[in-house]
Amino acid sequence: MTETTLVNFRMEAALKREMEQTCRELGMNLTTAFTIFARKVARERRIPFDVSVDPFYGEANLSRLRQIRADAEAGRRMAAHDLIED
Repeated sequence: MTETTLVNFRMEAALKREMEQTCRELGMNLTTAFTIFARKVARERRIPFDVSVDPFYGEANLSRLRQIRADAEAGRRMAAHDLIED
């Protein structure tokens, strides 16, 4: 038998419950799901799905939002169209 080890990490309780439910529907438990994930990462040497940042949180957009907020806090009058980029 292959030697096993304990892996411990934290996640939000609601997320864990949702994942457990999904795993049950797929006929497996969390251990099996994470083992499948780990084997695929080890075999392919990559995360087996796209990992990306929400463009809303990009620096250009955040900078624009900071400027809009500064203008509003300074009392500069803005029309609705000032909030819409061309």
